[in-house]
Amino acid sequence: MSNKQPGNEAQRIRAAEAALAEVTPGMKLGLGTGRTAEAFIRVLGDRVRSGLDIVGVPTSERTARLAESEAIPLTTLDLEPILDLTVDGADEIGPGLTLVKGGGGALLREKMVAAASRRMLVAADESKLVDVIGTFPLPIEVVPFGLAATKKAIEERAGRLGLSGLISLRLEDGHAFLTDGGHHILDASFGRIPDPAALAVVLNSIPGVVEHGLFLGLASAAVIGRDDSVEWLFP
Repeated sequence: MSNKQPGNEAQRIRAAEAALAEVTPGMKLGLGTGRTAEAFIRVLGDRVRSGLDIVGVPTSERTARLAESEAIPLTTLDLEPILDLTVDGADEIGPGLTLVKGGGGALLREKMVAAASRRMLVAADESKLVDVIGTFPLPIEVVPFGLAATKKAIEERAGRLGLSGLISLRLEDGHAFLTDGGHHILDASFGRIPDPAALAVVLNSIPGVVEHGLFLGLASAAVIGRDDSVEWLFP
C-alpha cells in the first residue's frame, strides 16, 4: 500500500495554483506524482485547454494517465532530455529543502526528471514541513533479486550511522508493491535522520538499491499552501 499521508486538500490546491503561476508558454515541464502534483496537473490542464502551449514529462504511469485525461501533451526524457521546470510534491520537507519522497512509489522516475530539470519546484501543504526529516518512513527502491541480502546490508550500514528501526517490504493488495520499473520498495522507519547526506552515500553504495527517497540539492524552491496564504521557501 502507499505510504502517502493525508493532508489539507485546500492547502494543496492553493500550493498548486501558486506553482502554476511559474509556468510560462513553451515550457517543458516535469510532472510529479502524488496528491499535490495531481492538483497541479488539474489546474495546468485548465490552462492548457485555454491555450497554454507546454509539454510535460510524467514521472509515473498514473501521472501520465491523469495528464492525458486533462489533454496535456506529453513527451519523454529521451525526446526532451533537458526540462525547464519540474513541479512535484514531497512527503517531508526539511531545512534547506531536504526532501523525503517516494510515498507514491515513483521515486526513481521523480528523481530522474528532477535532475533533468533546470528548476524543481516543490508544492505541498504545511503538514509536510518538519524540523528534522525521518518521521515519514524512507522509501528505498530495490531490485527483487536478493531482497533479503539487500535489506540486511541496509540495516547494517544504516546502523553504523546510528540509525535503526523497522524496514518493511511495501505491500499492495497483499502482494509486494511493484514500481513502474518493476522494482520493490522497502520502507525504512529510521526515525530522525540527522545526516541525510551521509545516509544517501551509504544507500548509494549498496548493490541491489536502485534509488532512495532522499532528494538532496534538487529543489530550487518550495511553495507551501496554508489556510489563507502561501509561503515560499528557498534552500
